[in-house]
Amino acid sequence: MLSNIRIVLVETSHPGNIGAVARAMKNMCMSELYLVAPKIFPSADATSRASGADDILASAVCCDSLQEAIADCQIVIGASARSRTIAVPEESPRICAERLAVEAQDKKVAILFGRENSGLKNHELDLCQTLLTIPSNAAYSSLNIAAAVQVVCYELLVASSQDAVKPEVRDVALASSAQMESFYEHLYQALDEIGFINPEKSTSIMRRLRRVYHRASLDTKELDILRGILKKSTAILHQKYD
Repeated sequence: MLSNIRIVLVETSHPGNIGAVARAMKNMCMSELYLVAPKIFPSADATSRASGADDILASAVCCDSLQEAIADCQIVIGASARSRTIAVPEESPRICAERLAVEAQDKKVAILFGRENSGLKNHELDLCQTLLTIPSNAAYSSLNIAAAVQVVCYELLVASSQDAVKPEVRDVALASSAQMESFYEHLYQALDEIGFINPEKSTSIMRRLRRVYHRASLDTKELDILRGILKKSTAILHQKYD
């Protein structure tokens, strides 16, 4: 289960924080670290703060974009303390870990942590099916990124040591993040062609549609059906007006 879960750090500013995250991960038997456009890496500061977790740093995967880092993942979770104008399912680390103890047995999972000073941006949170929030002092809720990763990885380790429930057997694999993003591009194009999208409201509409399809947990065949419908609908529209 733990080997199917990756920690993804987005645009980390301080290399020492990358090292501290690597140490926190190794403490909790986690090994998959992905870095999206880190400001400085590799770095002696990262190695020093890793305190022996050099293997985690050495195997860390550096990516130019978040989409690249999560392309093959079926489950994407964003760590965020910010309130949202559009309702998104939220879970505590414990509830999230208990769910992943089942789902991560046969699916790839990415847990995203944003910038030290501003977290994840809205368009990055749009890639997530759920948000992960760590309960903390309301008067002082800011957590160091390594401390946040430590809390999450601890709960994952505890959940992984409990009696595992067998995951639901599916005859078709869940769609990956890359496949879903391709679908959203196709959906936007189709909605634009039929005149449904208003440029001033397109971001809000697409964000809400993402929430709908995230909740549905589409598999690859279901996604193919939806894309077939979009393709046929726009083809009929073009035939009508050609």
